[in-house]
Amino acid sequence: MAKSSKDQIEQDEKKILSELVKNSNENIDTISKHCGFSRQKTWRFIKQLEAKDLIWGYTAIFNEEKIGLKHFILMIKKTTKHLEEVTADRIISRKIEDIAVEIGITIESSFYVHGEYDWVITFAAEDIKHAKKFSDSVVALHPGVIDNITIMQTLMFIRKQYILNPERKKLKEFL
Repeated sequence: MAKSSKDQIEQDEKKILSELVKNSNENIDTISKHCGFSRQKTWRFIKQLEAKDLIWGYTAIFNEEKIGLKHFILMIKKTTKHLEEVTADRIISRKIEDIAVEIGITIESSFYVHGEYDWVITFAAEDIKHAKKFSDSVVALHPGVIDNITIMQTLMFIRKQYILNPERKKLKEFL
């Protein structure tokens, strides 16, 4: 059997990643069938993607509302002041995760961005009071570093983690 070229391997990896994005909980046989690969080849590619950190993990997508939570987005703009190494280390250490747990917040995503804001955190909380408490804690953890912080509540997801919301027709209630 001839070895695959680098381009072919990349195309095969993309096929498998595309299938995993659709439903990472799908069994190997189904993913293999959709990609046109053998079960062994699919399993081997998934293991290689995990080893290369192209796949960081697997998660379930859930409706926060149905478990008594609300989804929020926290947008943070830092000051133009030079960030001290101690502060950078505090951010990297993820001390914010411990604070979130104490408040009853579940952080979904956290990312550094380019644009009007510098950092975005998405999270689930019981209500806006808990979200505000989390926001205040973030400011307190980084004194003199944050210029502006904005909290937004997500009213409805149309698509989350690449997956279309099965109840997206409810959007009409908000429009």
